[in-house]
Amino acid sequence: MARRSKQDPYDHLKPEDDAPAAPVPCWLCGRPTGSTIVWHHPVPKSRGGKDVVPMHPICQQTLIANFTNSELQRHGMDVTGLLDNPNIRKFVDWVAKKDPDFTATLTKKQR
Repeated sequence: MARRSKQDPYDHLKPEDDAPAAPVPCWLCGRPTGSTIVWHHPVPKSRGGKDVVPMHPICQQTLIANFTNSELQRHGMDVTGLLDNPNIRKFVDWVAKKDPDFTATLTKKQR
């Protein structure tokens, strides 16, 4: 068994750069994510979904307000099918000019 060193056990690793990591693009709108990232299940967990995608909180709220779990299950990981919905297309066009950390209150579910 190796003896423990009294020095830093991680001194053999390279020091990380102080540069921030590149922002991850949002799955729905394609804009870079801000400080808050929501990991969304495109296929709801209640419908057997395991994959997650990064999204802005406002983008996730919009999806939830416009689609039922059954509809989201039918679309699956295909974002183009969701963007064919006029409400989602209008939202994505509107939010494209906003800051990545932009938030707003949304209307209630339109089912």
